Amino acid sequence: MTGTAGERRRAAAVALAAAVAHLPSLGGAFQFDDYNVIVNEPAVHSGSALLAALAGGVRPLLKASYALNWALGPGPQGFHAFNIAVHALNSALIYGIGRRLCGRWLGEENASGPALAAALMFALHPAQTEAVTYVCGRSSSLMAAFYLGAALLFLRGASGFASAALFALALAVKESAMTLPAALLLFEASAPQRPAWKEVARRHVPVWLAAAAGMLAMLMSARYRDLLGYGFTQRGMTQNLLTQINGVHYLMARLVSLRGFNIDPGLPELSSWTPALAAWFGFLAALAGLGAANLRRRPELGFGILWFFLQLAPTNSLVPRLDPANDRQLYLACWGPFLALAVAASRALPPLRARAAAAILLAAFAAASVARQIDYGSEVRLWESSVRRAPDNARARNNLGLAYQEAGRREEALEQYRAALRIRPDYTKAGVNKRLLDWETGKR
Repeated sequence: MTGTAGERRRAAAVALAAAVAHLPSLGGAFQFDDYNVIVNEPAVHSGSALLAALAGGVRPLLKASYALNWALGPGPQGFHAFNIAVHALNSALIYGIGRRLCGRWLGEENASGPALAAALMFALHPAQTEAVTYVCGRSSSLMAAFYLGAALLFLRGASGFASAALFALALAVKESAMTLPAALLLFEASAPQRPAWKEVARRHVPVWLAAAAGMLAMLMSARYRDLLGYGFTQRGMTQNLLTQINGVHYLMARLVSLRGFNIDPGLPELSSWTPALAAWFGFLAALAGLGAANLRRRPELGFGILWFFLQLAPTNSLVPRLDPANDRQLYLACWGPFLALAVAASRALPPLRARAAAAILLAAFAAASVARQIDYGSEVRLWESSVRRAPDNARARNNLGLAYQEAGRREEALEQYRAALRIRPDYTKAGVNKRLLDWETGKR
C-alpha cells in the first residue's frame, strides 16, 4: 500500500491488531463443511485432481487455496494461519479505502482517525469469526481480499483494467463479488464533487466488461445453473423475500448485540406476512431510503447504509439459499456502518472523548471475538453453543449428536438424535444415525 509513512504505519498496525486478536483461531478444529470440501474431498488433495475438478466446478481460486494449504500440511493449523493472514490484509486494505473516503468528507487533516477506528472495528468485531476461524468461511474473506484490492486501486486512480483483473480473481473465489461495479459507483456518488460522466464511464467500462464476462461464464456453467435451480426448489422468490427480511433482522442483531453468533442459526422459512415482519420490512425500507437521501448531504451516512445493503444483496435478497442467513455474510457488509459511526463520532465528540469511546468499543469487540473463537476449538463445543442458541434446530441437534458420538459420549449422542427427531420426525439423517448407534451398542 502506497502513501505516507504514517499511513503505512497505521495500516500495518490495523493488520497486526487483526492477526493478534485472532491467534486463538490457531487452536481451532475442522468443522462442519470443512469435511465435505477439504478433509474428505480428493479434488483438493493433489494438483492433478484439482485441475481435473476445475473443468466443471465452481469457485476455482477458492479450491486452489485449499489445495495449496493441503500440500503444505493437511492439519487445520495451516488453514487457520492462512485465514488469519487474509483477514489481516483485508483490515489494512479497509483502512486504505476508508482513509481516502474520509479525506473527501472530512479533509485530509481529519481523515486518519475515523478511518483507523472503522478499520479496527472491522478487524475485531466478533461477526468476523465465522469468516476467519471457520476454514470454509474463507470464501468470504479471500474474495474480499481481491474485492478490496480492486476498490483501493480504483480510488487511487489506477487503470480500470487493474481493478478489473482483481475483480475477476474475486469472482473466481466467490460469485457474490459481483457487487463490485455497484460499489465503485457508490464511491463516485458519495464524493462531494462528482467527476464528469465521461471520465466515470472510461474508468468503469473495464470493470463492467469483467462483470459481464463473469456472469456469462456462470450462466454457461452447468454446475452454477444446477446450484441456482436447486435454490429455487427450496423456496420461491416471494417466500424467499419474506424469509430474508427475517434473515437481515438476524444479521443486524448480531452486528449490534455482540452475542448470539451461531454457525447454524436455523432460521425459519416464512411464507406469509405478519405484523412484526411488515414492521421490520418498513424499517429496512426507511433505512435504505435514508441512505439514498443522504449521499450528498451526509455522505458518510448514506455510504455506510447503502454499502451494508449492497454487500448483503447477493445472499439476502431474491436468490434463494439453503440457509437464510450466516454470520459470515456480515464480513464486508459491517464496515459501512462502522465507517459511518466513526465519522459521526469524529464530528460530534472532542478528539479525546472520541478516542476513549473507540477504545472501550474496540475492547468489547476483541473480548467477544476471542470468546467466539474459543467455541471453534472442538466440534463438541461449537455444536453445544449452536444448540444453546437455537434449541429447536434439528440439524444442529444431529450434528451435536455426531460430535458426541465421535468423542465416545454415546448416551449424550442418542439424546441429541432423539431431540432432533422430536423436532423433525421425518429427519432421515438423525433417524439413521440413531439406528446405527443403537446397532453398535447392541440395542437393535
